[in-house]
Amino acid sequence: MAKNSIHWFRKGLRLHDNPALLEAVRDSDTVRCVYFLDPWFAGSSNLGVNRWRFLLQCLEDLDASLQKLNSRLFVIRGQPANIFPRLFKDWNISQLTFECDSEPFGKERDAAIKKLATEAGVEVVSRTSHTLYDLDKIMELNGGHPPLTFKRFQMLVGSMLPPDSPVEALSQASMGRCVTPISDNHRDKYGVPLLEELGFDTEGLAPAVWPGGESEALTRVEKQLRPDLSTTWQVNFECPRKTANPLLPSPLGLSPYLRFGCLSCRLFYRKLAELYKETNNSPPISLYDKLLWREFFYTAATNNPRFDKMEGNPICIRIPWDRNTEALAKWAEAKTGFPWIDAIMTQLRQEGWIHHLARHAVACFLTRGDLWISWEEGMKVFEELLLDADWSVNAGSWMCYSCSSFFQQFFHCYCPVGFGRKIDPEGDFISKDHGLKHLSCCYHTMTAK
Repeated sequence: MAKNSIHWFRKGLRLHDNPALLEAVRDSDTVRCVYFLDPWFAGSSNLGVNRWRFLLQCLEDLDASLQKLNSRLFVIRGQPANIFPRLFKDWNISQLTFECDSEPFGKERDAAIKKLATEAGVEVVSRTSHTLYDLDKIMELNGGHPPLTFKRFQMLVGSMLPPDSPVEALSQASMGRCVTPISDNHRDKYGVPLLEELGFDTEGLAPAVWPGGESEALTRVEKQLRPDLSTTWQVNFECPRKTANPLLPSPLGLSPYLRFGCLSCRLFYRKLAELYKETNNSPPISLYDKLLWREFFYTAATNNPRFDKMEGNPICIRIPWDRNTEALAKWAEAKTGFPWIDAIMTQLRQEGWIHHLARHAVACFLTRGDLWISWEEGMKVFEELLLDADWSVNAGSWMCYSCSSFFQQFFHCYCPVGFGRKIDPEGDFISKDHGLKHLSCCYHTMTAK
């Protein structure tokens, strides 16, 4: 009897280090790789054009890579729960594979699909590869609960074995006898849509600063972690010193690629470890810690469906935030009148990325520093605009920014004038292609006071 498999892409938009994808082709006669454009995406349909463009570029790159293996990506519009039963029947499917999703809404969705598959006689195989560690094992070491301080989390993972090594990339050899049935009208039925087909007005849309896809991600990681470029692998994590250059998007930046799974965190971890060993050196700000903070937030959120809310969230301090829609809109639309803050928010809207210190600055301004508006509102804006905004990491970061959770002694407040002057003393950042050049003189006058 023929073994026909579906691999379901969600995050993990890559062929390298994708153990669930390898399971799909192992001993199978046919495989179809599917991606659903559905309301579950990122837990919300409120996504800006830059995020949609990045996603579609990821899918186009994935489809191009599959074509090199005589396969294709099947992009399907609709909710998986409504469509999978038909696919199981029409394609005579015996196995469904996908990458584990640790987030609450993802686990709920996957449980429902697994039930549908089981009822249809379809075997379900899932594998962990979006995180470095098995989050359940971390919580097991902590008495069944997620650690709520980063120090405790570091201690727990420090007692565990190192993360698993990345598995081989899908190749013609690993495909074996497995083939993908492709119809002549595949592009019309299952092709990656254009932004215009999704209802976006692309007139005047600037070229992408962050091209999406696994190919771009792998190129960047190889360039960033070259031993002969001892400073490039630090630049995105260093505090900007005397120039605004680190505030601008780096051609070697990786965060959006990790978020969409174009780049495996395990591959990045391994290459980072190899670089440390080869150079016998460590960066002043550990890149390991950046990966661990990501794991920390995933662990804290995995069993907390209210993680992105203040009310009903057991780990979040209840703060009587102000409700000021006018002030919120001015912050989101870069109209606060503070050049440093407005330049950051303009960059976010135009490019989909801002430096981590810039994130601290605008978040502090919105919440505990100046406007006293809830972190939930800022989180929603980041979810719409920020390419690397992941549900767990975005919510966890905003609770940190606003001192609502995950802090012990965090009294530093980012002055919207003084901090900008320290980071960008010449006003280069606000003058650089953000439509705020007319404010440069005002900026220098303001910062001189």
